[in-house]
Amino acid sequence: MNRILALLAFVTFAGFVGVLIYAVPSPDLIAVALLTLGLVAWDLITSSKNSG
Repeated sequence: MNRILALLAFVTFAGFVGVLIYAVPSPDLIAVALLTLGLVAWDLITSSKNSG
């Protein structure tokens, strides 16, 4: 259940960042947004592993 909620939060955040990139198509903003999405995805993958 935690993994599903984390995935939902990631998709929501990615949607927000996608709208931001679409509204303000600056190369610097796109680079920072993609880096941020990558870090959030990495955190999602590493923190939602089963610890049992």
